[in-house]
Formats: sequence, structure tokens, C-alpha cells
Amino acid sequence: MDNKQQAQQLADQIQSFYDEVKLLESDQVLQLGSDQRETVARYHERLLTSLTEKFDIDTTSRQKQLSAGMKIASFIGALALAASVFFLFYQFWGYFTTPVQVSLLISAPLLTLLLTWWVSRREATGYFAKLLSMLSFACFVLNLVMLGQIFNINPSDKALLAWAAYGFILAYAFDVRLLLAMGILSLAGFVAARTGTWSGLYWLSMGERPEHFFLPALIIFTVPRWLRQQHYSGFAPIYRVFGCLLLLIPVLVLSNWGYGSYLPWDATIIEGAYQVLGFVVSAGLIALGLRRQWPDVINTGNAFFVLFLYTRFFDWWWDIMPKYSFFLVIALTSLLLLFVYKRIRLQSQLTEDSRG
Repeated sequence: MDNKQQAQQLADQIQSFYDEVKLLESDQVLQLGSDQRETVARYHERLLTSLTEKFDIDTTSRQKQLSAGMKIASFIGALALAASVFFLFYQFWGYFTTPVQVSLLISAPLLTLLLTWWVSRREATGYFAKLLSMLSFACFVLNLVMLGQIFNINPSDKALLAWAAYGFILAYAFDVRLLLAMGILSLAGFVAARTGTWSGLYWLSMGERPEHFFLPALIIFTVPRWLRQQHYSGFAPIYRVFGCLLLLIPVLVLSNWGYGSYLPWDATIIEGAYQVLGFVVSAGLIALGLRRQWPDVINTGNAFFVLFLYTRFFDWWWDIMPKYSFFLVIALTSLLLLFVYKRIRLQSQLTEDSRG
């Protein structure tokens, strides 16, 4: 058992097993003897106890509900703490001398990191450690920003690389998916900014050329292929989803704003080319997700395929069609997509049955 997600899936399977046995017994399809029932129950009890001690899983529906509430509370608490630190610095910063300011900026991320490590060793659920790790990341971001202002250091894209590194360290050390996302975004920003500087742009102008994000999209999407994530629950889907977003969002922008492209063509031709590319890439991601059984990639591809389709409808027909006709076309298209997805689902089920 590599991570908490797999442990939780196994616990859910055990609960589903008992529900299925109860249903089969009520329909008189299966009858377990008392010895068999006791043996299975003891085995499952030992297994669940071991998984609970190691991964702090939820073994009942009530525990799942409480865990969901704890996740929401820890997320809100982390945001509130980060905002509190920011406004505390903002309100009282001018009262401190420069040496005190520098000392506070250097010590804040270090002290919160040590506190995070200490709490993680003494608290099994990990919620408080994750909360403190996000606070440590916020302090580190403030550290670089404020130190740059104190010593009149010109803003640089290297700060994004430092933020990415610290975000990844915290994410993998304390299993924090939100910090993994922050690290991915920071890394993507650094690669896009550096790509922009190679073409002669100022690094803060990286967004003026959406094609700068194609390279980081490819890098981030392929990370789970060369860096296994089986010990970290939910990390691989985050890499894949952000890789898809960093590719498809620029394509969507360029399909409506051809002037932002490096291609030496007319803006109308560029927009048409990226419109076609958007459909092709979205369909390709859906096919890849079905083949590799990646529901995150399938859902992202579906969302953007529909988004590309409906934006085209808006551009083509919104101004020339009666509004009732326009929305009727949207409804009919949705029904057609529903039919197509149903056929794909049926075909996939038949393929799995034939393999079985």
C-alpha cells in the first residue's frame, strides 16, 4: 500500500464487500457460515486497524463527512493565516528598522517550516501540518518580494523558480496537493518567462505570447511518466490536469486572438488554425484518457472540446441567428454529444467484456 488514497480505496472496497454480502444473503444467493464470517471479520479488522494507524483513513461514512469538513476548515484556515501575515506586515512594517525587517523575513519561513515538521511528527491526520506548510510557503513568497524591495533588487523570473522549488519541497514532504499546484504554476511561469526572454521580451511580458506556455505544458504533463507518484495520493492527476490546462488555455486564447502568436501569418488564418488545433488536441486527450484510464484527462478534454465548440457557435451565429434558434442549436448539439459519449461508453464496456 503506497499512499492514503489507495488505503482509503481498499477500506471502501471492504465496506462494499459487506454490503454486497448482505444483499446476496437477503436474496438467498449466498450464505456464509458463522466460522467463515468470523474469520473474514477478524482479517478485515486487523487490516483496517493497520491502515488506520498508518494512513489515518476513514472507515465509516460519518468519518468521511467529518474529514471533508476538516479539509475545508484547514484550507480556509491556511488562506486566513496567509492573509493575516500579509496584512500584519503591511500595517506594521514601517515601524521596524531594516535589520529587524530582514530578520523577520528570513526567520518567518524557517520557523514555520520547523513548526510544520514538528507538528507532522505528532499529529497523525496531517491537517495541521498541511495548514502550517501553506503558511510557510506564504512567508517564503513574502520573503523574496520584501527583501527585493528592501535591497532594491530588480524583479527577476528566478523568484518564480525559487517559489516552485519551495512549493515542491513542502508538497512532497507533507503531502499537500495545493502546494504542488502552486509549485507547478510557479515552474510554468518561470519556463514561460525564460522562453520569452530568449525571444527578446521582458520576462513579465510572457503572457503577451501564449505560445510561451506550450513547453511548460509538455514538461508538466510528462512528469508522472519519468517521476513515479505512487507514494503521493492525487499528485499524478494534478500534473496531468495542469499540463492540459497550460496547453489548452493558450490554444483557446490564440483561437480568438491571433495577434498574440509568433506565426508569421494573417491573424484570421492563425485563429482558424488554432481553432482546428483546439478540437484536435481536445479529442486526442479524450482518446488518450480512455486508453490510459485517466478520468482527469478525459474530463479536461471533454470540457475544452465543448468550450471550443460553443465559442465557435457564438462567433458564427450569435449576431445573425434569432436567439431562440441559437440556443436550440446549442441544445441539439448537446444531445448529439450525449449520444456520441454514450456510444463510446458502450463500446468501451464491450471491449472490456471481450477482454475479460
